Amino acid sequence: MKKLLVYLKDYKKETVLAPLFKMLEATFELFVPLVMAAIIDQGIGSSNVSYVLRMGGVMILLGVIGLVCSITAQYFSAKAAVGVSTKLKHALFAHIQGLSYTEIDTLGTATMITRMTSDVNQVQSGVNMVLRLFLRSPFIVFGAMVMAFTIDVKAAFIFVVTIPALSVVVFGIMMWTMPLFKKVQAGLDSVLGATRENLTGARVIRAFNKEQEEIEAFERKNSNLAHMQLFVGKISALTNPVTYIIINVATIVLLYTGAVRVDEGTITQGQVVALVNYMSQILIELVKLANLIITITKALACANRIQSVFEIESGMTWEQAVTPAGAAATDGHRTDEAAGTAAQTRQNAADEVVFDHVCLTYAGAGAESLSDIDFHVKKGQTVGIIGGTGSGKTSLINMIPRFYDATKGHVRIKGKDVREYGMEELREMIGIVPQKAVLFQGTIRENMQWGKNDATDAQIWQAIETAQAKEFVEQKDGKLEASVAQSGRNLSGGQRQRLTIARALVGKPEILILDDSASALDYATDAALRQAIRDMEGDMTVFIVSQRASSIQHADQIIVLDDGEMADIGTHDELLERCEVYQEIYYSQYPKKEAQS
Repeated sequence: MKKLLVYLKDYKKETVLAPLFKMLEATFELFVPLVMAAIIDQGIGSSNVSYVLRMGGVMILLGVIGLVCSITAQYFSAKAAVGVSTKLKHALFAHIQGLSYTEIDTLGTATMITRMTSDVNQVQSGVNMVLRLFLRSPFIVFGAMVMAFTIDVKAAFIFVVTIPALSVVVFGIMMWTMPLFKKVQAGLDSVLGATRENLTGARVIRAFNKEQEEIEAFERKNSNLAHMQLFVGKISALTNPVTYIIINVATIVLLYTGAVRVDEGTITQGQVVALVNYMSQILIELVKLANLIITITKALACANRIQSVFEIESGMTWEQAVTPAGAAATDGHRTDEAAGTAAQTRQNAADEVVFDHVCLTYAGAGAESLSDIDFHVKKGQTVGIIGGTGSGKTSLINMIPRFYDATKGHVRIKGKDVREYGMEELREMIGIVPQKAVLFQGTIRENMQWGKNDATDAQIWQAIETAQAKEFVEQKDGKLEASVAQSGRNLSGGQRQRLTIARALVGKPEILILDDSASALDYATDAALRQAIRDMEGDMTVFIVSQRASSIQHADQIIVLDDGEMADIGTHDELLERCEVYQEIYYSQYPKKEAQS
């Protein structure tokens, strides 16, 4: 939580002025019972109407000044709270964007969404309430006790006993509920995760008639969350009745003591009323303080959860871009080992992509997902990657743009280990079309410019034509200005895939990765797409991941994966002769008689 206070540094003025104006309001409020005592003793006691009116005016003035101070304090506290939450969301989003796939997989999408929405909102409420009430309520409580001593010392000792008793109740409940609120937020994560999963997979759930089972599973998680919330709510609910009991008992004792003291002539009736008012102020403020503590408890629990995300550091480190002058200086002091690496780089420069005995193990996995992957790809070659479900095809191509780091071995591009590239330098060389076609809300042009920020219309149309998307884009109202709904929901699966391919082609990357990105296309469109990519200028190196043998059979090399290992590598004809895994896949799609013909 302490580390999050840095986001308040730009609101130093607000964090000072908000409590200050609240303290001014509280100060004026403490004078009200004394004015009331004067009205009763000197005005009503002596039937002095003019005095009553004058002091009534003073009370109204105190109320108006207090109201102005309260509104001013609310303005500054709200400004600081909203500003902090805004900066916190920006920082949290930027931090999450900087995490590698490994950390994002470990955290989970539902957890990150909860942190950025519900948790940040709770922190915002906590900051707002702390600035407004954290100093005001204790000030009123102890101020009322001090004012009581100025009226009558014996009666004031009732305040001395009451305030510690109330503090024990309030802070005891706070310490009890704080860990429980953490569990409630964790339960909220679980419910949000189940909700997201069900909404994302709604079609699959309906296709397999699993609605009732998912409803029951959701009800169990929701019921657990409800039980936790009810339990912590019941504990928190004890605050008000217990504090009211203590305050009312104290008020009874105060009235009895005050009556005796009035009868003795030690204090006046107005002073007894003032003492009761001070006790009422303590009651109101302690109830506020109790509610404030509940809010602070939630905010602290949420702040700690947010801080836990900030404490997660990316497992990947990226090389900084080096200027030519800096590079020359570095070369002048290069070690023998670095010189040897440079020699190896020059030697392997003919190879565009090299996997050198690469292994990959996901975080928390019990076994390797990829084992001893070793192959070389020349510039301009087309490489097909095929294998059964779960064989590691996507894992393999995800290592080229360095979404995941090899746990053993090296992945090299142009003879240089991908770990030695800067992020922008590496990603600018690579265009990737992921398995799931994802488009963003906006226009077709805006989506295409993800591939290249300054892409011209001519470049965009060229990429769209190569991706076989020109026909349907031209039919859209507005063409490049046609709107795209979130996730491309207003487009068919084939249209989404073709636009995502066009987006990758806009920047004319040196390496193009198509991760089963033509699965929704018919065979004719798929063939036309592959031919158009081959005809592009620039000797682009292409990796095609596909379940279709027809999509990769004309590739220069075909990598066959089987349970995370390379079963074989070669051309279509070579594999058809010697690789059992490839034969099984190919003949499952093309019966032997048809294949031979």
